[in-house]
Amino acid sequence: QVQLVESGGGLVQPGGSLKLSCAASGFTFSSYYSRWYRQAPGKERELVASMSTVSGITSYADSVKGRFTISRDNAKNTVYLQMNSLKPEDTAVYYCNAQSGTRRYWGQGTQVTVSS
Repeated sequence: QVQLVESGGGLVQPGGSLKLSCAASGFTFSSYYSRWYRQAPGKERELVASMSTVSGITSYADSVKGRFTISRDNAKNTVYLQMNSLKPEDTAVYYCNAQSGTRRYWGQGTQVTVSS
């Protein structure tokens, strides 16, 4: 059974850090493009970070460049999103996504709230 399970969200003060995890089962993450999206209330879902398959080339939205890092542990079949220097505008539900051709899987989402 294919499944993506996210964890690591929570409440953090501005300037703080969080590390999100996305554990995959039923498929091999390294064979899929890995992406993190987020959706804030009243806004469209936006792509935050992505990682290609074998080469592991990464890319980031301008709003998070230099603060967020996407990584993957092939042995654990897990993708991570390290988020540093968090801002209130980073508040959103974060979703991980795996895509290969027409196959696309989503996690259930994890809430990140940045507030003092």
